[in-house]
Amino acid sequence: MKIVCASSVLLGVEAFSTLGTVLTVPDEAISTNVLTDVDALIVRSKTTVDENLLKDTPVAFVGTATAGIDHMDVPYLEDRGIAWSCAAGSNACSVAEYAVAATLNMVLAHGLLLDELAIGIIGVGHVGREVSRKCTSMGLRVLLNDPPRTMVENDPALIPLDELLEEADIITLHVPLEDRGHFATRHLVDHRFFEKVRSGVLFVNASRGEVVDSDALLTALDSGTVRAAALDVWEHEPEIRLDVLDRVDLGTAHIAGHSHEGKLKGTLMLYEDACQFFEVPGTFNPAHHVPDLECPRIELDARGCLDQDVLWNAVRIAYDLQEDDRRLREGAVPDARARGGYFAGLRRNYGVRREFPAYEVSLKNGSAKQSEKLTGLGFQVIG
Repeated sequence: MKIVCASSVLLGVEAFSTLGTVLTVPDEAISTNVLTDVDALIVRSKTTVDENLLKDTPVAFVGTATAGIDHMDVPYLEDRGIAWSCAAGSNACSVAEYAVAATLNMVLAHGLLLDELAIGIIGVGHVGREVSRKCTSMGLRVLLNDPPRTMVENDPALIPLDELLEEADIITLHVPLEDRGHFATRHLVDHRFFEKVRSGVLFVNASRGEVVDSDALLTALDSGTVRAAALDVWEHEPEIRLDVLDRVDLGTAHIAGHSHEGKLKGTLMLYEDACQFFEVPGTFNPAHHVPDLECPRIELDARGCLDQDVLWNAVRIAYDLQEDDRRLREGAVPDARARGGYFAGLRRNYGVRREFPAYEVSLKNGSAKQSEKLTGLGFQVIG
């Protein structure tokens, strides 16, 4: 068996070499020419998988080590009888932690209080549910909107979008990119959307860039309708707009889901699906290939601190979102091609980021409530 694996897939060679011969190819270099004698293709979101790529190739299985599948022409794959798999939910914790970090950053930067705010979560799938759980633990009032789920579930917690927009002080997006059907999401967030929100809302997008009309967001920021915004995803990636980057509080290079644990889960999910499809036993053990990563420890003294200050002190040490913002702004050059190359490079060469459960938090002079909130975010609280 021959397998082509994108170079960005964590431990892709180590895992899939137990099934056959693996050819590692940079994501942007995966083309029909390298698939002429290939049985399986393993990619991430920057490889478009469609007829143009797969026509006249023997590829029988395609896996993407990402939760989103908007880069895959699923109807074409199914029409051709090509099995496909994705890593739905693999990076849910990572993206939820990004949303938490962005929210805390903007709340504190603008002098707000968590326990006085409501957060509206649009899209309540794997990520949205994890965001809801973490935000509830922080003391935020949580509002949920998910029209596809509302169609099939009798869940009173799912409310209409207009109601959410009227009540939410913070809005975070966790929807897929859909162009067709009753639940299309391209430019879901447009001028009409912002006309319905509460003035001074905080806004986070870690779903897909095309869900937001950039011009509408700029207008909302300029008018004060949106007090502050954090964007991990952008229209026209990787050549993102400088005027949008200049106006948002936080901007990052589509790395919300790039935690070490999230990437590893993605690889393992695809590996298991490939083993099942090709009817071969799985022998890959990541413990033999992952270096022993230190269990980081965070020392916190909560004396005189508000709960949200304690949460922020832990979160900013575990994940320095401001550093990711700084790195992106370093590449904000006028030349669009150079800017796009820099953006892609940040994603490709992103370092090791551990999820909150990897951290031990030693909490001194803290309350039981503060400990409970830290635990709700996933931290291991000791002391």
